[in-house]
Amino acid sequence: MLIIQFAFFWMMLMLIVSVHEFSHGWVAHKKGDNTALQAGRLTLNPLAHIDLFGSIIMPAVLFFTTGMFFGMAKPVPVNFAALNHPKQDMIWVGIAGPASNILMALAGSFLVKVFGLGGEDLVGMIFRIFILVNIILGVFNMLPIPPLDGSRVLMGLLPRKQALAVARVEPYGLFIVIGLFLLGVLSPIVFGTVHFVWKFIGMEPAWLRQFF
Repeated sequence: MLIIQFAFFWMMLMLIVSVHEFSHGWVAHKKGDNTALQAGRLTLNPLAHIDLFGSIIMPAVLFFTTGMFFGMAKPVPVNFAALNHPKQDMIWVGIAGPASNILMALAGSFLVKVFGLGGEDLVGMIFRIFILVNIILGVFNMLPIPPLDGSRVLMGLLPRKQALAVARVEPYGLFIVIGLFLLGVLSPIVFGTVHFVWKFIGMEPAWLRQFF
């Protein structure tokens, strides 16, 4: 049963993160950078976006040891210098991935409400998990800490000197994110925003209590 559950969550996650990464590459392509296209990443095929550690090893280890499920795809390569307007277009490329997650969450919410798919049966559970995962990924990735997508937006908004200072943090960014979560700094921000978005798109707030 655990293997079936893992396979289900894994396939859902790979679908979601593939759309997320494709969105970054598609916007970059529209703004003048063909790096993702040339790398074969301008596709919704999950096989093109799988990362051995982030997409397979990490999700499996977390799920079978802690019951938690988290993973990621390979970041789509973007040459920001090749964009038509690098500083301005960086913002749109950064927003594209999280925006795709929120749009998928909205689409899922629409189907739940229009077709009555929010029940306690398996179909209702699948839709609610799909919506929740998209909201969490969208909110998490908008944190303004490199290498998360929100940092691209921040660097696009800041003056050049400050933007370069933010970029220099990138090698340590994931350690900073993990540390801030362990210290309890980021959890209220992320999950508070998740609650807000969940209610904003019309989902039942009480259902989230079984998760956090």
